Amino acid sequence: MLSTRKTNWGRWGDDDELGALNLLTPDRVLAALRLPKSGKTYSLGIPIQRSGVPNLEYRGIPQRLTMMNHQDEAMARANGGAPGVGANEDQLVMPSHTSTHMDALCHVYSDNKIYNGFPADEVTPYSGAAKCSIANVGGITGRGVLIDVAASKGVSVLEPGYVITADDLRTALDAQGVELETGDLVLVRTGWLEDYLANQGEMMPQPGIGLEAAAFLAEKDVALVGADNAAIEPIPFDQNVYLGVHIILLVEHGIHLVEHLDLAELSADKCYEFLLTIGALKITGGTASPVSPVAIG
Repeated sequence: MLSTRKTNWGRWGDDDELGALNLLTPDRVLAALRLPKSGKTYSLGIPIQRSGVPNLEYRGIPQRLTMMNHQDEAMARANGGAPGVGANEDQLVMPSHTSTHMDALCHVYSDNKIYNGFPADEVTPYSGAAKCSIANVGGITGRGVLIDVAASKGVSVLEPGYVITADDLRTALDAQGVELETGDLVLVRTGWLEDYLANQGEMMPQPGIGLEAAAFLAEKDVALVGADNAAIEPIPFDQNVYLGVHIILLVEHGIHLVEHLDLAELSADKCYEFLLTIGALKITGGTASPVSPVAIG
């Protein structure tokens, strides 16, 4: 499998569970705050709903269940509520790896190890991940960079199964007049999500970044990689290496991944550099979390 010559294991200490997010130093965060020019905000998440959005069958669909509504007004009355006063409440039941979500560093393992060499068998049914869970992430703020591969090729969507190469990333960055910097939060647009939402097409196959492109981003010392497809990498997997891109980024380099990003509006506005904020839920032992990233151009 194509990989880089080094990993980030031990780079921030043998006990580190944050990975490349360590690159988001106060100086880099403050520099990112100076990026917005228009003040326009972009919501990059997709809706959490039962149909019309990408959902992998084996994970099951999100369920929003009503717990209380106007039919339960008697409960409000019992607590002193006046007639016509009540509350609506619901419950959300969903896989953590559906909708727009962030993969924790414990999500994928290779050679029985997750990031930084922690054992892969320390994820248990009751407690979840003992190391590198999503609860470690906290708030993320930094320089966001869109790499619009689809636009650089003059298409609305890359072909199903297309493997994005390092040259594809370089070409798009050159066309945009943007250079990657240490600690960047990189978002790659294939056009797949827009096409799926518009046409309700097939989940598979999908375009995505290949092994070479993943190694390129790791060597650029980016802090996070996101994309508009379901796996960051292409499906079928590049060179038939199962989860190969996840291994390079998550396992070897501690680079968190964000999947199912809505990048259409950023692309339409040619907004390639921006302030990006992402907040993951503090799910103890969690292997992922739904997120609602916001970019400010």
